[in-house]
Amino acid sequence: MGFIGAETTGGDVIAYFVYFLQIAVLARVLMSWVSPMGQSNNIFVNLVYQLTEPILAPLRKVIPRVGLFDFTPMIAIIVLGIIAEIFRQAAG
Repeated sequence: MGFIGAETTGGDVIAYFVYFLQIAVLARVLMSWVSPMGQSNNIFVNLVYQLTEPILAPLRKVIPRVGLFDFTPMIAIIVLGIIAEIFRQAAG
């Protein structure tokens, strides 16, 4: 998978979008250490929380917290990585 260009397929574009979502989930984790629960007036923080909540909310219903630790973002990054790889492989 190279840069987006003339040979980029639909599968590549979807894979790039899924990689972007992985980065957004990671950014959310890092921001949660500074601004817990997304309580911020920063538009970037709010955007990241709005992008990632539809991914994390359904997983939270299935994956319980372990003490203070929420493993949902880690599981989401793994699942998104698998999805991106499937689309990348399909793109050929």
